[in-house]
Amino acid sequence: MANITRFGNFDSLFDDLAKGFWVKPLAAPGAEDLKLKVDVKEDDKAYTVHAEIPGVKKEDIQVEVHGDQVSIRAEVKREKEEKKGEKLLHAERYYGMVSRSFTLPTEVDDKATVAKYQDGVLDLTLPKKAGNGSYRISVQ
Repeated sequence: MANITRFGNFDSLFDDLAKGFWVKPLAAPGAEDLKLKVDVKEDDKAYTVHAEIPGVKKEDIQVEVHGDQVSIRAEVKREKEEKKGEKLLHAERYYGMVSRSFTLPTEVDDKATVAKYQDGVLDLTLPKKAGNGSYRISVQ
């Protein structure tokens, strides 16, 4: 008799429902596809950013530079094409807004910034602002 445990149908239901509920926020289907993948490289004079934004027209890409803050935003649009007698059964293409912001170690000369978009890749050349180097102050 000591091995008898109480079992309720609702106990396992709520346990299964709660598993993973707080682990990550709920997202719309296909939201994982709306990520902007970015590579940032640095040399003595400039930063180079390569951002993968496939399926976007260059008119739908916005790049903003404020000091050391860089923001990239793009809108992926789905073009509607319906043919008479056809209906869509399954679609894996997505649409929506995607954005990414990051801070660089030094300020960028926003007037000399160059942006090129080709074959789904945005290339940014962000020259470092002159005279922004750090220096040590001696304490007297």
